Amino acid sequence: MKKLYFILILLIASVSMQAQSGKQKKADKLYNNFAYLEATDVYKELIEDGYQVSENSKKLGDAYMMLRSPENAVHYYGDVIEEDNIDPEYYYKYAQALRGVKRYEESRTWLKKYLESGNSSDEIEKMIEKDEYRPGITYKLQSSPELNSEVSDFGVFAKDSMLYFVSARAQDSDVEKKTYSWNGEPFLDVYVLDQKSGNISPIKGDVNTKLHDGPVVISPDGKTIYFTRNNILGNKEGKKDKDRTNNLKLYSASWKNGEWTDVKELPFNSDDYSVGHPTLSKDGKTLYFASDMPGGMGGTDIYKVSVDSLSFGTPENLGEPVNTEFDETFPFMDTDGTLYFSSNGHAGLGLFDLFRLEKENDTVMNLGESINSNMDDFAYFQVNDSRQGYISSNRDGGSDNIYVFNKLNPLVLKGTVTDAVNGEPISQATVRLMDDEDHQIAFLETDEDGNYETEVARDQMIPIEAKEIEYETFTGTVNTNDSDEQDEMVYDIQLNPVRDVDYLAEINNIYFDFDKSNIRPDAAQELDKLVDLMQNEYPELVIEINSHTDRRGTNAYNEKLAERRAKSTYDYLISKGIAPERIADYKGHGETEPAIDCDRCTEQDHQLNRRSMFKVVQMKELTKFYND
Repeated sequence: MKKLYFILILLIASVSMQAQSGKQKKADKLYNNFAYLEATDVYKELIEDGYQVSENSKKLGDAYMMLRSPENAVHYYGDVIEEDNIDPEYYYKYAQALRGVKRYEESRTWLKKYLESGNSSDEIEKMIEKDEYRPGITYKLQSSPELNSEVSDFGVFAKDSMLYFVSARAQDSDVEKKTYSWNGEPFLDVYVLDQKSGNISPIKGDVNTKLHDGPVVISPDGKTIYFTRNNILGNKEGKKDKDRTNNLKLYSASWKNGEWTDVKELPFNSDDYSVGHPTLSKDGKTLYFASDMPGGMGGTDIYKVSVDSLSFGTPENLGEPVNTEFDETFPFMDTDGTLYFSSNGHAGLGLFDLFRLEKENDTVMNLGESINSNMDDFAYFQVNDSRQGYISSNRDGGSDNIYVFNKLNPLVLKGTVTDAVNGEPISQATVRLMDDEDHQIAFLETDEDGNYETEVARDQMIPIEAKEIEYETFTGTVNTNDSDEQDEMVYDIQLNPVRDVDYLAEINNIYFDFDKSNIRPDAAQELDKLVDLMQNEYPELVIEINSHTDRRGTNAYNEKLAERRAKSTYDYLISKGIAPERIADYKGHGETEPAIDCDRCTEQDHQLNRRSMFKVVQMKELTKFYND
């Protein structure tokens, strides 16, 4: 009897294993056929059944990233990321998913682990280091209700009064025959909004097919359209390469008799790689596009090719600094010659961010938080001779949507710091601007007339602080909301003189070089002024010296270094004739009392922390200072 039970148990286990194996094959087939939405359901069942949990969690995370759902990807990657034998590539994937849910510090941790595993990447180094994006220009953004639907809408191109865009809305089509297994939405087509009538309709002519079509760009003379399309070649489901990928190709069509006809494939297409996302130079003689053709820098790169009456030159990779080892897509060439593009390879705020190439210094600039988000931001387009334009984004967590932007000049914040008693300007006062997490975003010093000036973001409440040793510290808030109609904002500051013997007007801090305690020439000048003050104006003045370090080095070392700085300050004053009894004490405090309390200190922050300060401990002639 026991033997029979044992056989039954083996049979049940065998049937269960076969069932799980069949389910695994189904999930992997769906994934390999890009049916990610369906694949997620099957992978979840396998994980719930305890079958190959580690591998299926990774696959499920991958599927959710392809569906642009980082919040789900983070969950499943997080279940396995600490495993000893995990491929380091998942450190990078996990880091990207974390950026997609705004967990930036954790993302940096896993990017560091990726590099420590033996990989090298200059761009990832920049992602780790950079956490501030201040492009100067502000983009006022709002969703476009006239263009968006319940499915994906993106990739605007404007010509005259017509807006061309890509949509999965399947208008005037049989939806069941145009469903895309990747995300369950219909295949993409090109649509046109007539801004005069408000009507939206599929583009006229032979551009749209049964698979994906768009985005588009039209030549300056309006006679030629270039557009992206799945590789079809008569194949019912599209022609696929050896990896079963249905690649993209670029096509052109001509405007004849009120519609786009005479479709032609561009000569640099291939069945083995993708070419898409066209844009043109202002004169129409250079076509820019994205491609993963062989010989690139990695992922998809931005290329350009010369155009002469539908005769094309040899495509040229734009190289650095535009292209990285990751993906650059959706180029746009503005009429002023500025290249905009989307990338997940440059340091940014989320998955794909929008960037521009700064022509003056050949550097890539992130367009900033007002236009970029933690998700995908792409397909930048600016209307000719206008500050209005369009981008596309899935920032709301669903399908891609189109957003309208208005491009605003940088807002200049300027003002004067003056004495609240007599109105005199205060030179060399420090003005600091902070973000909402109390991180410093600007450090300024007033000129001889008490003026300061900097560029700030719009639509913000910006904490501001002003200091000068003779005055009480000022704190306030700059409100840049509702600043769209102005390019400058004036914020004047008045400082109240201190009425405390701990701070005397003429005594300034002195500063030290890194890891040094010797008195620098500039420090000697300040100490000479103090000597003159103590010998000639305030013969009863008794002071205390307090010296400090920056945060580099150990606490114990910094304490000793600060003590040496205090002693060298003391020795200098004594050498100039100050009686020892007029210096009550000299102390070293190490790094415990920073002037600038910062985690990621700049060199300027470190310098302000390396200082000796002076405290008045006895003073009989205060009336002299207050009456002057």
